[in-house]
Amino acid sequence: MNPGPFIKILRPHQWLKNLMLFFPPFLGGLASHENLILIGLVPFLAFCSASSAAYIFNDLMDVDSDRQHPTKALRPLASRVISPSSAVVMMIVLLIVAGLLGGQVSLLFLFYLGLYLVISVLYSITLKNLPIVDVFCIATGFVLRLYAGGEAFGVEISDWLFLTVFLLALFLSFGKRFGEQTLLGESAGEHRHALLKYPEGFLESAMYLSGGTVLVTYAIYAIGHPLLVYSVPLCMFGLLRYLLRVKAGKGGDPTESLLHDFPLLVIGMLWTMLVGWSIYR
Repeated sequence: MNPGPFIKILRPHQWLKNLMLFFPPFLGGLASHENLILIGLVPFLAFCSASSAAYIFNDLMDVDSDRQHPTKALRPLASRVISPSSAVVMMIVLLIVAGLLGGQVSLLFLFYLGLYLVISVLYSITLKNLPIVDVFCIATGFVLRLYAGGEAFGVEISDWLFLTVFLLALFLSFGKRFGEQTLLGESAGEHRHALLKYPEGFLESAMYLSGGTVLVTYAIYAIGHPLLVYSVPLCMFGLLRYLLRVKAGKGGDPTESLLHDFPLLVIGMLWTMLVGWSIYR
């Protein structure tokens, strides 16, 4: 049996989003803790299991429309490489694993994990068809990861960090929607109904608006930390590079952009090093 399709349906490349769990300890000065990886391993695996289960559920709901999509038609369920019954079994196993792992962290962490799953399920069933609501659901997923990370490592999340992460997630989500609208053209509504309800120019304007506000909130957050303010130009470059990529028709998926756009990857690494130097020097 070829394990490739079973790995692909888990979307392991999307697990990068779960690194948000490590933002609170990294920004809170705990990254040098000798047991950081051990403490974070269980929460990370819990969210990876939960997010993969959510992706499988979404694929089950969208299997018919995915077969009409130029790239999603290659997904294991849409291409009939994996049967729906096998996918359901995988999803149930992943949910059990996520629950068992999440319960080892704390009840509050398990609450964040459960809320993430509830929003993901509602999103796949109906909320993804509601304009603006669909994007806010995605952004909420990032915020829940942030607070779950704070709970797992015992770090308080500041108001400015919450705003920065939420607005950045909105910016990336609007960019992803705009990229889909550009790529699919007149057939966009056949693949994602919410795209029909976004007037021409709205997604682009929302992308600019959220990008500007995230830069302001991050700058305010950075001013309170020595040397961190010098990471603001890197943030600005990263936002503009992402905009350039989306406007050039290269897609707006945040994970794909980071993995396949070398300048974005370099900026991300430089930002991490500069922030680390600012906090741990």
